[in-house]
Amino acid sequence: MDTNETAPVVLQTKQHFEVLDGLRGIAALAVVTFHFMEWVYVDQSKNFIGHGFLAVDFFFCLSGFVIGYAYDDRIAKMDVLEFFKSRIIRLHPLIIVGSVLGLLAFLFDPFGGHPELYSTDKIILIFFCSILLIPLPVIADRGFNLFSFNAPSWSLFWEYVANIVYALVLYKITRGYLLLFMILSAVSICSVCYHAGNLLGGWSGPTFWHGSARISYSFLAGLLVYRSNWIIKSKLGFIDIAILLLIAFIIPFSKWNWLSEPFVVLFYFPLLIALGAGATLTPSLKKVCIFSGKISYPLYMTHYAVLWMFGNYYISHKPGTTQLTLIITAGLILLVGAAYFVMIIYDIPVRKYLNNKRSERLAK
Repeated sequence: MDTNETAPVVLQTKQHFEVLDGLRGIAALAVVTFHFMEWVYVDQSKNFIGHGFLAVDFFFCLSGFVIGYAYDDRIAKMDVLEFFKSRIIRLHPLIIVGSVLGLLAFLFDPFGGHPELYSTDKIILIFFCSILLIPLPVIADRGFNLFSFNAPSWSLFWEYVANIVYALVLYKITRGYLLLFMILSAVSICSVCYHAGNLLGGWSGPTFWHGSARISYSFLAGLLVYRSNWIIKSKLGFIDIAILLLIAFIIPFSKWNWLSEPFVVLFYFPLLIALGAGATLTPSLKKVCIFSGKISYPLYMTHYAVLWMFGNYYISHKPGTTQLTLIITAGLILLVGAAYFVMIIYDIPVRKYLNNKRSERLAK
C-alpha cells in the first residue's frame, strides 16, 4: 500500500511535473545572472539578459498552477490554519537563512558598505522584520529595498499574500470569477508597465504596489491553466521548452517594454506552463529536472548576500571584462554549490523535522 494514501490529507503529496521543476531551476539561474549583470550594466538595454527579472513573474505563474494542483481537491478537507502551516514549513526556513546571510554580509562586507552608519537598534529591527517578512524599506543606499538584508524576499511576501487569498477566497470560486479577476489584473499589469516603462518594480518601497499587480495576474493565470486543464501534450522536451523560456529573458530591453513585457507575462508564460506540464521527458534528463527544481528555491533565497558584496567589489575595483567574466561564472557555480549545501544541511532536515512533529500531532 502507498504510505502516502494512509497519511493525513494535510501531509499527502502528489507526483511532480518534472519538466516544470526543471524550468523553475532555469528561471532561478536566469534571475541570479540578471542580478550580477545589473551591477555591470546600469543601462538595462545593454544587458544581454535584461529581462531576467521576468523570471519572478514566471515563478508566480508556476506557483498558481502548482498550488491549484496540490490543494484544490483537498483544501476543503483541511483546516485553513493547516494549509498555512504547510506553506510556512515549505517556505519560511529559507526566508530565515537568507536573512541571516544578508545580515552577515551587511556587517562584514570586505568591499564596502557602512554598517557603522546605522544604530544597533535599527539593524536589529531590520533583521527581525526580514525574518518575519514585514516590509521595511528604510536603507537608502540599498534602493529602499522592502527587505534590506535579502532583497528577493519581496516576492515571497507577495507569495504569502497570494496563498492567504487562495485559502480564503480563490479555492472556492468558479472559473468564471477567476477569469474576471484575471482580466482586471491584466489591466493592472498593463497600466503599471505603461506608466513605469517596465515591470521591474515591486521590490522597493516606491514600487511596492507593482508587486501586487505582478503576483495577482500571474498567480491567477497559473491557477486557471490548471483548473481548465490547459495541458498541451506534445513531443517537446525539457531542452526545447527551456530554450523557449530563456528567449523571454534575453528579449532586448527597449522603449517597447510596455508592449513586450505584458505580452510575455499575460500570454507567453501561461503557454509555457501548459507546454511544460504536457511535455515529454526523456529518462536521461529526469534527474537534471528534479535537481534543478530542488535547488531553485535555495538558490533564489541565498544568493543575494553575495550580490551586495559583488556590487561593492565591482564599484570599488572596476575589474576588466575577462576578470569579470571569470568572477561571474565562478560566482554562479559557487552559489549553486552553496545553495545545495544549505538545502542538504539545513532546509531539508528542518522541514523534515517540522513535518514529523506535525505528523505526530495529527496522528493523536
